[in-house]
Amino acid sequence: MVFNIPVVLLSAFFGYLLGRFGHCYLNVWLRNPKWAPHHWIYGLILIVAGIFLLPSTQMALPIFSFGLGHFISDFKDFLKLKVFSPDEEGKKSFWNVD
Repeated sequence: MVFNIPVVLLSAFFGYLLGRFGHCYLNVWLRNPKWAPHHWIYGLILIVAGIFLLPSTQMALPIFSFGLGHFISDFKDFLKLKVFSPDEEGKKSFWNVD
């Protein structure tokens, strides 16, 4: 397995960007549905998938780091263990972790 630092960092950054986009814009476009899970769950799924794929493929580390970035983008909701609940209404900061 080759540990390519730029690929890992870019994967984590793009995971964070996608998570923030979903939090700030996609939920608003979908009218903040109550049935949709918070996106930290998707990040956790990708982290677990990356761990299971680790011995068998070179894509495991980018998948893991993408999931980690996605998970971090919604870390505040993870700490509150929000699974299926709408996000708070109001203005959201794109670069903030909430």
